[in-house]
Amino acid sequence: MNLPKKMRAYVLTGHGGLEVLEYHTDWPVPVPGPLEVLVKVGACGMNNTDINTRSGWYSKAVAEATTGDAHSKVAEEQKDPSWGGKAISFPRIQGADAVGLVVDVGGHVDAKLVGQRVMIDCWLRDWDDPLNKAKTGYFGSECDGGFADYTVVDHRNVCPVNSPLSDAELATFSCSYSTAEGMLSRAQVTEGDTVLITGASGGVGSALIQLSHRRGARTVCLASEAKHADIAALKPAAVLPRTPKDLCGSLRQAIGQDTVSVVADIVGGDYFGTVIDVLERGGRYTCSGAIAGPLVELDLRTFYLRDLTFTGSTVLPPHVFVDLVGYIESGDVRPLLAASYPLEELPEAQKAFVAKKHTGNIAIVLS
Repeated sequence: MNLPKKMRAYVLTGHGGLEVLEYHTDWPVPVPGPLEVLVKVGACGMNNTDINTRSGWYSKAVAEATTGDAHSKVAEEQKDPSWGGKAISFPRIQGADAVGLVVDVGGHVDAKLVGQRVMIDCWLRDWDDPLNKAKTGYFGSECDGGFADYTVVDHRNVCPVNSPLSDAELATFSCSYSTAEGMLSRAQVTEGDTVLITGASGGVGSALIQLSHRRGARTVCLASEAKHADIAALKPAAVLPRTPKDLCGSLRQAIGQDTVSVVADIVGGDYFGTVIDVLERGGRYTCSGAIAGPLVELDLRTFYLRDLTFTGSTVLPPHVFVDLVGYIESGDVRPLLAASYPLEELPEAQKAFVAKKHTGNIAIVLS
């Protein structure tokens, strides 16, 4: 196949505001290594990781909510502004949720992958030790990602997908839905659980609703009232305002009980203590985000006297992504594509993403 030597790419040049994103039309097309595939990107989803890495929000120097402006709090000498707590190298092409066609493979990869439409697993692994969380990286963070016409990745990070969904729709799944599935797995959610979901209108939140239902659990969602109709279409047991003053009373009125067995939280912030207080004795709290602020107050008496279990969820076992592709192909989950933008409008897409006026996710479309 005759492949171009140059491509379009949006390149992150450092931590900062939108000015550190540079659009190029003559970036070199990557060449796959012996165990890699070259993917012609059709679409790539946008996630909080893109904003947080660009702005340096992951640094311990930052205490504010996710706004895209954290760079003003991060000094030049800070070495912890990425998800893994280490510095990343620049220039870097971001974008974790890439979907596209395999157009070339390395010498040790089965050529039958060429021509197949694939989704990319965001988690980079040591494939000789794939369950070791200390040996992981993230696609679009520790290596170049999908905000470009072409990208390369280890062949074990791609999975062919058979689906009538568009590339943009498929690009809403990988990060958000695998994150949600990981949270529910860590919290051991099963039939009979009631799951309280914060930030229910976002990519992870809407995934948590669907994947909880797939496990037989019922869901109660917290979200801004402007988005209630969108969330109601996913058929939760109840949709409540984002921060009810009397959460116990609101739960009692909505579902006939004032406690839940699981809280799945991606928001954090000042409301953290309130959602912890509605956990039943022996309840489970699982977290994979803090968009309203990473620093919270916890009364340890609540934690230990009520026998609560807290789990953080970031790095996932490899089967989670493979399972997710199966859920997509069987129709067990559906995409919530709020908007799509062409690559050259990526900064505008990031502005829209940070504004959080959408339900579901936003994708960058490249072909």
